[in-house]
Amino acid sequence: MAKKNKAPLFVRAANVMTVTLTHMGFKLVGYGKYPMYLLTIRGRKSGQPRTVPIVLWERNGERYMASPYGIVDWVRNLRAAGEATLTRGRRTEKVNARELPPREAALVMRDDVREGNPFASSFGVTRDSSLEEFEQAAIGHPMFILQSMGYTR
Repeated sequence: MAKKNKAPLFVRAANVMTVTLTHMGFKLVGYGKYPMYLLTIRGRKSGQPRTVPIVLWERNGERYMASPYGIVDWVRNLRAAGEATLTRGRRTEKVNARELPPREAALVMRDDVREGNPFASSFGVTRDSSLEEFEQAAIGHPMFILQSMGYTR
């Protein structure tokens, strides 16, 4: 059986605090300028809502998110559901999520890393990495593009 990807224990513990603060209406920021959101997805097995804090970044008017800890449960759930809810402060938005193919994700990731995205170390690439190295990183760290379906409150 393959090893299951997991965020480190300190990240999972911090997520509890982040979710609590965000539910209280605080607008948190991840590394640097990247805003934090709560991502709520229907569980692929239970059907129950599952919520995790995530960081989004924008590029050319599009919003992206990627998994710094590999193919974790929220990635599997989002792949199955195809849609989710984003919450920031007191604002909630329904979104469609499309997983980018590795080549497309590599191009977005490469441009963002070259512009100083601090998440690069999580992906195992640097600003000098080849496009093929970015493609390999994208395979292990799925990236999604989000499209709004409208705000719910």
